[in-house]
This record gives sequence, C-alpha cells and structure tokens, in this order.
Amino acid sequence: MRKALEDDGISSQTAEDVARSSPSKSKTTLFGKSAHVPRFKVLMVGGFLLVNIASMCMVPFRNTHSVKDLARGLGGMGMSPPVDPFKVASHGLDVILDKARSSGQDTIVTVLAPVKYELHYGLPGMGSSDDNGDMTFTLDGYGIGGRVVGGLLKSLDDPVFCKWVIAALVLSVVLNSHLFSAARQGVKNTPEHSTEAEKPVNVVSRNVPCECQRAVVPTSPAAGGELAIKRTPEEMEMMLAEKRAHELTDEEVVELSLRGKIPGYALEKTLKDFTRAVKVRRAVISRTKATADITNALEHSKLPYENYNWSRVFGACCENVVGYMPVPVGFAGPLVIDGRSYFIPMATTEGVLVASASRGSKAINAGGGAVTMLTADGMTRGPCVSFPTLDRAGAAKIWLDSEEGQTTMQKAFNSTTRFGRLQSMTTAIAGTNLYIRFKSTTGDAMGMNMISKGVEYALEVMKSAGFEDMKIITLSGNFCADKKPAAINWIEGRGKSVVAEAIIPGDVVKSVLKSDVDSMVELFVAKNMIGSAMAGSIGGFNAHAANMVAAIFIATGQDPAQVTESANCITIMKNLHGSLQISVSMPSIEVGTLGGGTILEPQSAMLDSLGIRGSHPTEPGANARQLARIIAAATLAAELSLCAALAAGHLVKAHMQHNRAPPSGGK
Repeated sequence: MRKALEDDGISSQTAEDVARSSPSKSKTTLFGKSAHVPRFKVLMVGGFLLVNIASMCMVPFRNTHSVKDLARGLGGMGMSPPVDPFKVASHGLDVILDKARSSGQDTIVTVLAPVKYELHYGLPGMGSSDDNGDMTFTLDGYGIGGRVVGGLLKSLDDPVFCKWVIAALVLSVVLNSHLFSAARQGVKNTPEHSTEAEKPVNVVSRNVPCECQRAVVPTSPAAGGELAIKRTPEEMEMMLAEKRAHELTDEEVVELSLRGKIPGYALEKTLKDFTRAVKVRRAVISRTKATADITNALEHSKLPYENYNWSRVFGACCENVVGYMPVPVGFAGPLVIDGRSYFIPMATTEGVLVASASRGSKAINAGGGAVTMLTADGMTRGPCVSFPTLDRAGAAKIWLDSEEGQTTMQKAFNSTTRFGRLQSMTTAIAGTNLYIRFKSTTGDAMGMNMISKGVEYALEVMKSAGFEDMKIITLSGNFCADKKPAAINWIEGRGKSVVAEAIIPGDVVKSVLKSDVDSMVELFVAKNMIGSAMAGSIGGFNAHAANMVAAIFIATGQDPAQVTESANCITIMKNLHGSLQISVSMPSIEVGTLGGGTILEPQSAMLDSLGIRGSHPTEPGANARQLARIIAAATLAAELSLCAALAAGHLVKAHMQHNRAPPSGGK
C-alpha cells in the first residue's frame, strides 16, 4: 500500500503512516498476531478446560470414600495402609481349625507372640493411630493453619461440597475466558496512529531586577498549564531562531505570527503539534486586522477542530487548516448489486435523497437486483506541446501514431510506476500546437498524480527521440478533460465506464413506486431525452445523477470537483413485456480507493463498509472498479425513485414534508 500511495503522489511519511495503520490481511490466532506467549495461553486454557470437564464427568461414579482413597494414594506415609494385617490375621486360627476338622487330621499349632511395629514420623502432625489401629492424616502440628487445611481436606468427603467446588471451577473458567476476550479486544482497539505524550515545557528561571518586574501570566494548556514569565519580543524571536518555538505559549505564537515572523502555513512544523497549530491558526485569522471585522468569531466558532487525526491531512489533503466540516452521512439500501447486497453511504444535506434512493433500491431488489458491466477503465491526461512550424507538429503526430512512437512512449511511461500502464494515445493538432491524450490504467488509485508523472517523463523521452525543438506548453492542456464538461469524456470515456440495468415488475412499480410502467416511460422520453436535448446538454440525459455521485464521493473521500464529469449519465427506460426496464450508462466515473481523501479515517471507514478500502490484495484496480459499479447501481436506484415521484406528482409533497420539518431539538 505504501508504494501505491507514493505512486499517487502522497508523501513518503504520510504513506508510511497509512500503510502502518491499515489492518493486516494475514490470519491471526485467538489472541491476535501469532506469538509464543498467546499459544502458551491457549494450551493452558485448553488443558484446564479438559481437566475440569473430565472431573465433572467422573462425579456420578464417585462414592463417599473416593476422595479419601485418592488422598491416601497421594499422601503416602501420611495415610493408613491399604491392608490392615491385624484384621486379616484375626481369623487365621478359625480357618486352620475348620480345615483340620474337615480333613480329620490332628494339627499342632504354635502361636507366637505378636510383634507390633510403630512408625515414628519425622515431622509433627504427619499422622497418628487411633484405637483401632487406623492411621489418620492430621495437620494439627502446624497450628491453626494446619487445622484449617485439614478441615478443608476432610470436607472433600462430602459429595455436595465437592460438586460446589466443581461449579466454582467452571465459573472460574468462564470468567477467565471473558478476561482473555477483553484483553484481545483491547489489543485490537489500540489506536492505529502513533500517539506521543505531550512533552512538558521546560520553565526557564530568570533573575529579574526588582525595578523591572514583568507580569506573570498563565500559559495555555498547550504549554503545560503552568505559570511562565512573559517574554519580550526579542526573547521570543531568539527562541524561534533556536527552533524552540514549541516552548512558547499560544499567545506568544499568535503574536509572532501576526508580526509575520511565523508564516501561517508553517505552524505545524514550527509547533510540532498538529492540533495546537490548528488552534493557533484560528486565533491568528480571527485577529488579523485586515479581516478582523468579519473573521473575529472564527477563533471560538462552532467549527470543530479537536479529536481529529491531522497527521493524515498535513502534506496530503489540505493546507492552512482551521477545522473540519461535519456532513451528515446516511446509508441507503440495502441494494443488491450483481448478486451481493450493499448499504450505500451518502454524505448529503438534502432531505429525502437517502430515503428516495432506499425506495428505488427496494423496487430494484424486488426485481432481482441490479446488474452492472464495466466497459472501460483508463484515466487520461492531455498535455499541450508546441513546435516552430506546422510541419514539425505534423511530424510529431505521425511519429506518435506510429508503432515506433507508441512503443517508445509506452516503455517510458510504464517505467515510472508499478501500477500505471499506458493503453493509448490520441492526438489532435491546432495550428502548431499538438495535443496528446494519454490514457492509462492506475490500479486502485484515481490516478491523476500517477499519470501526470508518467506523462512528464514520456515527453522528455519524446524530446530525445528527435524532437528537441518541441516546447512543453503545459502538462494539462484541457484535452483530458479534467473537472469540466467535455464531449470527449462523454464520447471516449474517462476513468471507469459503467452500465447498470434493472428490470422492475409492473406490480412493483405500482405498489412500491406508486406509478405505472407507461407513465414512467412517457416521462423518460419527455424529460431525459427531449428536455435535455432542448437544453443542449452534454452528458446530462438523466434526472439527477449528480446527486448520488456527489453524496457518495464526499462520503468515500473522492475528489468532489470530479463530480462534473463523473455525473455524465444517460438514463433509459423501456416497457419490457409489462415490466419496466431501466438502465444508466456512465462513461466517466473517476474514483479510487487509494490515495487522496480516502486516506482520512472517516472516509476509510465508509470504504470499509463497502469492503473495498485500499488496494486489492490480488487484483490491482478491482476495488476502484467495484466502487464505480456501486455508484452506477446507486444512481440507477435514485433515478428510478425520482422519475416515479415526478410521474406520480409526489416530488413537491415529499420535499415539503421532509425539508421543511421543524428541528427536533427545539427552537
């Protein structure tokens, strides 16, 4: 991802930050990334669960002496022997007598005096004998602690108590599993961007003469919240020269900036704190004398600036930042596109738009969903070069159109990027000026920076190929054409060219759209065809394609200025055996899922909701092409719903109901 961002013109530092924060595609273990410690934890927990399950399964087969027998086996000399010789020998004479009587033989028995052995223990409290000769295991010799432990061991003989112990162990397993899960979530929720603790400001102590005491003023929170001595202008300028401006208070930085010592665009580098730089810039703009009468409220305005990752913006998306503009985001749908359901993110302030798109999605889903087809994929850049004479301009055109010229320029262009591949070059002459329209794939990036870099190098190679007298007038000569209405984009296409279609059953048109097929077709001809032709429209043979394109562009971090050509669309409706067949053809959707505004966290989240964030892992360009398909299908839903509302006469009523509703938060 880092290489792709750099190819698209993103700075190396920003590209590295975005790539580092992107979620890894590799598989992870139960506790996160593969590591020895998590594996050990899994084995320990698994073993503990197996032991407890085995113990629970053995409970029904145990008797009251099972615990004592187990303790005897483990205790060794501290327990009674398994066989009592005195009890066994007590019936020995009776056995001999019975045997002698049965055989009729005289038997002489010699009875010896019994020898009794007594085992003496080396440690106190290990064991003792009762009157019956049984050995008992006691811990009385250890005092209170021994008696407590002994009591616990005896209590294990109780089957009820034993079951309670097992229940406690099961509860322990459940709680430990919950704690492990919480720890795993804590690791996953670690902030993606690096956060550095604010460094405390070093307070410089000075000996101030009593006759020249300076006022002591509180520093701003950014300076540590402590009291600091008010510095003179000379001291502040000295600290600025020593690159210690970040140790100044906010008020001192504002003062230096108003005096022209710190340019407004350099506050981020000077203060080494993005949020603080934005705060100071708001104050500087509010207090600038030339505009203070109209900008004085900016410093304390409701434009938010805190709790935003400005590191993604700096050097990539915006300069002289004073805040960010929240725009409501709604999800339309779900909409079935090529067999898969999507919720469509839309950033808009126009009421009814999301609701209308959702209604269109419902009707399309009832007919089986939308089907899309990508017919072309290639971003363009059209430089203008000049020659001394028309003959030289014509010779250059002939060379570019030849196989040699195509091969040379293609090789030069492709050498500048891993993802861009030159597809074609279209040339046109106006006087001695030659316009060359380069068309190239750009992977998952929208690709303007990528293709511009390739064009610049290719033109240098062209100069060295026999056209040293060629003068490069401009890298972009409006032959692209970028961010402006142009027939060439409508005819030749630019970016992604997509067609989307859906078939709506007649009963669905009536029940969901509150119209009928014939009325819809009649409106399409009168509005989209004849009306647009009467207006001399180029690419505007639709109801409101720009509404959906703009809403999705803002939500997903696309370039809003490219709505101009991306909204080129012709909407066609037909009566197909009683059903409504509707299609949209959009030849110049200019989108990307990498670079530009897509690196910002909120916009990245919306791309995540569509499953197309960043570069595709195996097929470069697949994510950007899928975004173009989604935009075309969403436009299809919005066109369907609006045309139905116009055919039924519901447009004004719907807007009055939603757009004029009083705020729910009070007056």
